[in-house]
Amino acid sequence: MKQEQQFISMLDMMSGLMLIFLLLTVSYMIEIQEENKKIQNIAIAYKDTKVKLNKALKEEFSKDLEKWNAEIFDDNTIRFKNPEVLFESGQSELKEKFKNILKDFFPRYIKILTKKEFINNISEIRIEGHTSSIWKSAKDLNTRYIENARLSQNRAFEVLSYCINIDEVQKKVQWLIKQLRANGLSFAKPIVKNSKESQTLSRRVEFRVITKTEDKIYKIIETFDNLEN
Repeated sequence: MKQEQQFISMLDMMSGLMLIFLLLTVSYMIEIQEENKKIQNIAIAYKDTKVKLNKALKEEFSKDLEKWNAEIFDDNTIRFKNPEVLFESGQSELKEKFKNILKDFFPRYIKILTKKEFINNISEIRIEGHTSSIWKSAKDLNTRYIENARLSQNRAFEVLSYCINIDEVQKKVQWLIKQLRANGLSFAKPIVKNSKESQTLSRRVEFRVITKTEDKIYKIIETFDNLEN
């Protein structure tokens, strides 16, 4: 009789543990579903904002892209890709023609980004300077990279400095100070054609918008990476 009672107690304990395990499993599944729903909502919001912004940019600048030798990509990067218009070789001072382009482009660009449907979702506006992998006096890869990093950063800074001082954007300058960044990427992201770097196309300036929904996505990715590690 005593053994039978011990056996029943053991069954009760096992049943209790199974119930706890089941509750934990259900709770975890609900949590996963909620997280998946959050991720899905963020992804939808990101796509919606990206598509609307892309449409607005193309409607505004489509007639100017050819004369500027510029391009708008689906991720809303705007690329100015004629190095002969931008800077002298190895120099960071803006050419007059590029200044004129920026004077026309930048106020209209900021007018779009500060529309009510976009402004609250803008995290950063990045001005990126890119170079080719060439540096004539360099004897090794490290020197080429460092010299081009310095040059690309100086160029990005000169573009930022010119743009933020344009008269038409002064009413937005407080907002721009919080959002506008200059980044020099050296030749970290070359333009490759037919499996070979295009030195001409690699020498470029790009304007990139980073949205707050992108930041949320990056944080989710970081969370998953931390869980895996």
